[in-house]
Amino acid sequence: MRPALRLLAQSMNTAKGLNAPGPTALLPPIYLYRRLLRAHRKHLPPELRVVGDEYVKSEFRAHRNVENPVHLIGFLTEWQLYAQKIEGDSWRGEKLDPQKLEKMSDEQIGQLYELYKEIQKLGTEEGQES
Repeated sequence: MRPALRLLAQSMNTAKGLNAPGPTALLPPIYLYRRLLRAHRKHLPPELRVVGDEYVKSEFRAHRNVENPVHLIGFLTEWQLYAQKIEGDSWRGEKLDPQKLEKMSDEQIGQLYELYKEIQKLGTEEGQES
């Protein structure tokens, strides 16, 4: 991420106020990417780790050349919040925020559904092995 984008990200976070939820400063993309993979390794069961790692890799690859700073900040903010949830184990049983779902494009909803199907498939395979 360019220095100007990093400054913009920091100024947007401080403009939210002290009581705003979320990270205080955005991590640069490569550090966030590594943090996510490390969090998956430490906090997810092996079958979910495979799915999560592939998803993180494909999303970061797809957003590698994003130039729009607002889009980039939104992308990094959401992934950083996700990393915090994984590291704190607060992700289990959590439901998706309806406001975020309304903002998603048809392509994003399709990706979410594919992820849901993959997780369901892993759950049925696990149940058959028992």
